[in-house]
Parts: sequence; structure tokens; C-alpha cells
Amino acid sequence: MKPLFLIGYMGSGKSTLGKALSRMTGSNFIDLDAYIEGRYHKTIKEIFAERGESGFRHLESRMLDEVSLFEDTIISCGGGTPCFGDNMSLMNSRGTTVYLQASVERLFERLSRPRSKAKRPIIANLNDEELRQFISDNIARRDAFYSQASIHFDTTRLESKAEIDITAGALLKQLEGII
Repeated sequence: MKPLFLIGYMGSGKSTLGKALSRMTGSNFIDLDAYIEGRYHKTIKEIFAERGESGFRHLESRMLDEVSLFEDTIISCGGGTPCFGDNMSLMNSRGTTVYLQASVERLFERLSRPRSKAKRPIIANLNDEELRQFISDNIARRDAFYSQASIHFDTTRLESKAEIDITAGALLKQLEGII
């Protein structure tokens, strides 16, 4: 199987669904950010601080190129990965891309949880109104990239283990004959 790339905004369920799909299919799962951290022995935050966004995006593109050659692998990409360089073309040429979509309101519900905000410094200090606007603005800017995915898939229902399993099963059904 060629790689399956899960793309979408933060909180859309890329890691959650990626892990569930990996379990169901026996495929490998790679979270691209975790892969980068493991290779460079630094957090994404530290890499951003040292190299700036441009330096990080260059490194991210190199690591994406590397993992895109892996077989039987589900790759959860960072929310911004598709929006830089030629990353969408690369992913579309080497595997299947799936845009995981949820409404701004559902993303807000997920991202406004204290645990979620704590692990995402970019939104940690935003109040509710600012967070909603931030999500809405970013999705609008990124949609031109996200919409190039081979498959668009709704991830509204990922709030329990049962919903995750049902949603992952529905995505697998949609992917039949593709992967």
C-alpha cells in the first residue's frame, strides 16, 4: 500500500483517526511532528525557535519527502504541512491524501479544552472569541491547499472510542479499492 496522508486543521482528528486506522489495518502510523522531533531530538517549538518558520518548513518538507517513500504507512501531517513548498503535490503523487474536515464550532470545542490548549502554544493565550476567529481565518487561508486532497472526509464525530471506531470504519470503507 502506498502511504495514506491525513491532512487538515489542528483538532480535526489526524492523529486520533490515524492511530485507529493503523490498528484496524495493521499499517504503520507516523505522526510527522513526532517523527521530526525524534530525528532532531528537539521539540517542534525548539526547532521553530532556532530556525524560524521558514527553517522548520524546509526541514518538514525534507522529512515528508522521506516518509512519503514508506510502504503500508499512515501519516498524520501537521496542520500547516500541505500549505508550504510543493508538499501537496508530493503527497498526491506518492499516495492518497485525505482532508479531515470538521466545522469551526467542532474544532473550537476540541481546541478550547485546557489540555488541548496547553499543548498548542499558538492558541494557549487566546480567549474564546479570539480562538473561534483564529480557527476560521486559518481554515479560510489553508482551504486552497486542503481542498487538493483526493478525499474529503467529515470528522465531526470523534468524541468517544465508539465514535472513533465507527468513523475510522467509515473512512476505510471509503478507501476500499484506493489503498
